[in-house]
Parts: sequence; C-alpha cells; structure tokens
Amino acid sequence: MTNFDDILEETGKFGRFQKRMFALLCLVSMPWAGVYVGIVFQGYTPNHWCRDSAVVEMREECGWTLENSRRLTVPLVNSSGVLQQSSCKQYEVDWNTTSLICDSKELNLSRIPTTECKEGWEYDYEGRRSFVTEFDLVCSDAWLVDMYQATLNVGFLVGSIAIGYLADRFGRKMSFLMASLMNGIAGIVVAVAPNYVALLIFRMLYGFGVKGGWVAGYVLITEVVGVEYRRTVGVIYQMFFSVGLLFLPLFAYFITDWRWLQVVITAPYIFFLVYYWLVPESPRWLLSQNKKAKAMVIIEAMAKENRVPLPKNIESLADDEADSSTASFMDLVRTPNMRKQTFILSFNWFTSAVVYQGLIMRVGILGGNVYVDFLISTLVEFPAAFLILFTIERIGRRLPFATSNIVAGVSCFITACIPEHMFWFKTVVACVGRLGITMAFEMVVFVNTELYPTFVRNLGVSVCSTLCDVGGIVAPFLLYRLAVIWLELPLIIFGALAFMAGGLVLLLPETRGVPLPETIDDIEFPEKVKERMAQKNQQLANLLPDNDVSTNKDPAVV
Repeated sequence: MTNFDDILEETGKFGRFQKRMFALLCLVSMPWAGVYVGIVFQGYTPNHWCRDSAVVEMREECGWTLENSRRLTVPLVNSSGVLQQSSCKQYEVDWNTTSLICDSKELNLSRIPTTECKEGWEYDYEGRRSFVTEFDLVCSDAWLVDMYQATLNVGFLVGSIAIGYLADRFGRKMSFLMASLMNGIAGIVVAVAPNYVALLIFRMLYGFGVKGGWVAGYVLITEVVGVEYRRTVGVIYQMFFSVGLLFLPLFAYFITDWRWLQVVITAPYIFFLVYYWLVPESPRWLLSQNKKAKAMVIIEAMAKENRVPLPKNIESLADDEADSSTASFMDLVRTPNMRKQTFILSFNWFTSAVVYQGLIMRVGILGGNVYVDFLISTLVEFPAAFLILFTIERIGRRLPFATSNIVAGVSCFITACIPEHMFWFKTVVACVGRLGITMAFEMVVFVNTELYPTFVRNLGVSVCSTLCDVGGIVAPFLLYRLAVIWLELPLIIFGALAFMAGGLVLLLPETRGVPLPETIDDIEFPEKVKERMAQKNQQLANLLPDNDVSTNKDPAVV
C-alpha cells in the first residue's frame, strides 16, 4: 500500500508546485499582522486635555498655540512625583472673571477648584483620527480601549476551534476560503461601525475568521510538502507575519484615518478569494476522507508542474494515517508526564501571547515617534526565524526554547530599570527582549506537536494553544491599566512570566533525533523508546554495510 509521503518521494517533496503554493499562502500571514496589532495605530491615544469653549474662542482670537493655551489654562497634577498638565481635569472657572488676556504670560490659579471635563476633550493629533479620538475613549473610559483587543482575541479563541473543526470536516481549502470571505465582510463592517459597541461586536466577528483562516493555510502548506521540509516551511510561514508588521507603520503613517487603515488591512482577504482557482485542496485530507479520485487529479497536476512522471504505484494509494483511537481531554492530564507537558506548554502559549502582544502595544504608549519605534522593533524579529533554523538541529529544541524565554524575561527586567535619559540603550535592550519572545512564540508551535502521541496530537495542540488567545485577552488590560500606575510595571510582569516559562521549558524532554511518540507509553516511559531505537540501529548495523547505515533515514524521527 502506498501513502502520500511515498508519492511525494517521486513527484517532489518541494518542487515548483509546492513552492508556488508556499509563496501564495505566505501572503496570508501579512494582513494578520495588521489585524493582530493594528491597535497601536488605530487605537492611538495622543496627548489630550479638557475642552473649554471659552478657551478655544480666546485661543483663536489671540492666535495662541496649543502649547501656550494649555500652559495657561490646564491644571497641573502630580504624576509619579512629577507635575504634569492634567488630561482629565479642568478649572471650574468663568474665564471672563479672571485676568486672562491675550498677552498673559502666567496665571495664578492654584486656589481655583478643578472638575471633570464637561465639554469633551481636545487632542494634539491634528489631521489624524484614531477610534480613541473619535469616540473619546480617554480618562474614565480609557479601559474601553482594552476591549478592542480583548474582543479580537475572544474571536480568535472561538474561531480557531470552530474553523479547525470545519477544516477537518469540509477541507482545508474550503475552510480557508470561508474564513477569507468572512474576514473581508467583517473587516469592512468594522470600518463603518457607527458606534463603539458595534465596533467591538464586529471586531470579535473579525477575529473569528482571521486566526482560523491563518491556521487552515498553515495546515494546508505543511501537508503538501515532504516531512523534512515541514518545519522550515512552518517557520518561514510565520516569519511573513513580521513582514506584515514592517508594512503596517508605513500604511499607518500615510493613511491618517483609522477607518481607511482598516479598509487597507482588510483588502488582502478579499483578494485571497481568488485562491479558489490558484490553490488546490490538500491531497492528504482528500485521502483521509476516501476521496481518492479527487486526490489523484491534484497529484497528477503536481507531477506535471514539477516536471516528473506520474508514480507507477499511484493506483495503490491510500491513507495510512487514520487512527481508530478516540482522543479525549483526559488523555492530556491523566498520566504524570502528559500532565506536566500539558501544563508547561499551555503556560508557554499564554506567556508568549501576553509578552509578545504587550511589548508591541507598549510602543504606542511610550511617547516617542510611534512609527519609527514600531519599525525598529519589528526589524529585530527577522533574525528569530534564522536563529531557530540554525540551532534546533545542532543544539536541540529545549535549550534554545528555554533560552529565548529567559532572554526575553531578563531584557524586560533590565529595560524597566534603565532611566529614560539612556534612550538608545533602553531601546536596544527592549529589542533583544522582542527577539527572544518572537523566537519563543515561533518555537512553541512545533515543539507542541513533537511532545504528544499521534492519536492525541491535534487535540493537544488545540487545547494548549487556546491559552494563547486567553493571553491575548489579558494582555491589553495588563499593559494599559498597569502602565497608568507606573509605565514600567507591565515590563516587570512580562519579565516574571517569561522567566518562569523559560525555567519550566527546561523540565521538558529533548525531542531532537527522537521519533515522534505514537502512544502515551512513549511519553511516560521514554527510556523504552531509546531502547527500541538502539535495537533498531543495531539491527541495521548487522544487516547493512557501514556506508549504508549512515545514509538510512527514518521519516518518523524529528
């Protein structure tokens, strides 16, 4: 009996057919970046202060600048031991009864009582508009900005599970196309939301399709390449998320209205609908559904595009991956090693999401040039993929995985302690932390798959990765609310989480050169797996010449 991996041996494991699909599907990661962290620009909170119509009228008459107007008429408040102009208080005074005139240099208003803003706010954001400035989400309503990101991650959580099920039931391609259609519709509806409540609802629907479609694309491309190419393809597929991050500040700089920026972020999902004609269904999935005739058509097209003859053994093609075992959640926690690995992996998914999203969103509250700062911090993500590919086959998985988390944690601690006047040093250390957590985030994806038995692998990854979305829900509240207390406090929390995650990773087994586990016994009694490997190698050494033993490859070894 011939399986699909045997067919790939003859038709090409990564030929022109796979490279074309790979190039097309990598594009899917780019707009997801804009959806995932677009809040940095769409929800930007500029300097603001209470609007007072009498002050506005006088400013226009006297020709004052905004700075002069604020200096004379905005009360000072104590913020972390420093006097700053208040964003949420105004003097309770009739300015006509004061000594304020056009030539005023200073006013003594220390005895004048203050009150909450009565006429809304003014923003130092001339010519631009974020949803914060449009809906006045500042002061007592500032926490509503956190909901913009939280509702998106709620959509991610529900959508990844639902679309994951649909991908197994109706196919990878159809699920991807359905998700793209939903993303196109929901993204445009977000751009025309009439109020903030509607915006949050539409944003959640947007998240429902975005992550699920991205995962469907990930599964589709990894199922049509040879085993030895899957990890490289998966890492580069994720790296294109960073490419999307590079474009985001450029679009945000030239597109001054958050609604039009939303349209631009959404447009690629409408384009992805043409993949109906450009990207085929996964032959591996078709075989699992006993749709051999359709799989044969795609395999013939693959062989033709890769310029190789059709395999002679194609008539005996069948799916050998079907497993009669039924996985349940209890399989993940019933035995000691499975329970330990489930907890550690879940915590790492949670930590990666919290720290990664937190560090990116933090760029928007630092007060510098948000476009330049965002671009610089994004550039440091690119070495992550190459460091992973360079180290995992030479050093292993566990040490780079743990080190990346620990480096991220230590960098967060150090960044929090560096004074503001050492700006560039602070930026460099923060970028090292961003590099570390990017590596950790990309590694947890494939390490997760290598630590579960075959029959429970998909369920294990799904359960653990849901903690990623829980982390995404928590991240904006941790960042924005704690930063109000002390700007560096979120970094302390992020550092502690990442440091703990790295320490826990050291408790996981190394998987380099170890066959993928088939049963729970392989997880609970790893020494038996090593004994079987040793016996197998000894048998090969007895049966084959020395020069043949060294070239033997076991596709189950990772």
